[in-house]
Amino acid sequence: MKIVIAGGHGKIAMRLTRRLARRGDSVVGIVRNPRHIEDIRKLGGDAALLDLERATVDEVAAVVAGADAVVFSAGSGNSATAARRDKMDRAAVALVMDGAEKAGVRRFLHVSSINVGCAEDRGIGEGYAVYLRAKHGAEQHIFARTELDWTVLRPGVLTDGNGEGTVELTVGAEVAPRGARFDQVAREDVAGVLEALIDRPGTAGRIYVVVGGPTPIEKAVDAL
Repeated sequence: MKIVIAGGHGKIAMRLTRRLARRGDSVVGIVRNPRHIEDIRKLGGDAALLDLERATVDEVAAVVAGADAVVFSAGSGNSATAARRDKMDRAAVALVMDGAEKAGVRRFLHVSSINVGCAEDRGIGEGYAVYLRAKHGAEQHIFARTELDWTVLRPGVLTDGNGEGTVELTVGAEVAPRGARFDQVAREDVAGVLEALIDRPGTAGRIYVVVGGPTPIEKAVDAL
């Protein structure tokens, strides 16, 4: 399979690249910094230089052409302004989906957040609230795209541990429940779930929430 990952130098994306390349898939990570290209190549992937804040639909389509799936795992970063959060966490998602559609790529996986829908909760913090609003906007765009076989994954609070290879995976809803959750999950295990979802086209049109838990990843995905 050929997989294109938007946000190819991100912590989840790098782990996913290593996993996919190790099993023989062709992986292309979209990056905006040329210094990141070699990092992806060391993991067994390749890289395409493209700034998703400025790219056109045609430019994205050219990168994703021939792919079996596109994974959106880009992010604005912890210190981003509200304007940049909107560009990267919402508008860039729509851009990549438009590019995938134009290139004839149907499979699209999006890394969202467990707390989408909780932006107005008291005590959440304005910076986090802005991020969640952008993620919510991205999801609303995704849900309206019937021409793509999309899957949304909402991970809990991300950690950099090695991962256990086990998770708690549940089916989410288009309207996320109110009340913020801060369950943790290792980025390595999120990458593992994405790998499993890519292999299962029957998960299209679904939303999943993943946090740390006791069930082996493959078993957790198959159970749902």
